[in-house]
Amino acid sequence: MKRLATIIVAALTSASPAFAHTADGLAGGFAGGFMHPLLGPDHIAAMLAVGLWGAFLGAPAIVLLPVVFPLVMALGAVLGILGLPLPGIEIGIAVSAVVLGLMVALAAKPHLAITAVIVGAFAIFHGHAHGTELPDGANALAYALGFVVATGLLHLAGIGFGLLTQFPRGRMAVRAAGGAIAMAGLVLLGRLI
Repeated sequence: MKRLATIIVAALTSASPAFAHTADGLAGGFAGGFMHPLLGPDHIAAMLAVGLWGAFLGAPAIVLLPVVFPLVMALGAVLGILGLPLPGIEIGIAVSAVVLGLMVALAAKPHLAITAVIVGAFAIFHGHAHGTELPDGANALAYALGFVVATGLLHLAGIGFGLLTQFPRGRMAVRAAGGAIAMAGLVLLGRLI
């Protein structure tokens, strides 16, 4: 488990936290939107953590959290596309990895409504980053569909790993992964401050 945590931290901190937050080199449309969340370790960490936390909490959170995140993220993207400012986007994204990772690591089980609010609040930052960096001339709907699909796949990957909580050692591995995500989020946050 220590090796898994080390691999996760190394992978998530090997790129700049703002790497995905530039439209340079990204094509517009579905492909650009799909790749956007996959190019940022901060996005990957938070989205995996949503899936892990949902799996850790079980039904109905295992379904609700991966639905809340992309829906609210799409709202944040609209705000970004419209050019409405949201201060501290990068910090909000890094903090999302810290908080969501900690929720998994600490086996936090708040009321479902509170859980959904936490996930939704962080989704606004992720969505705003996606929307703000819509490439010029890109089809906004196709781009949004792309990043929502990629986000859903990352949530599913987190859920898949999170299902290991059914086993005692698996539960420890999932909590360790949450801790690794939180640590990676702290490293990313440290680069921003």
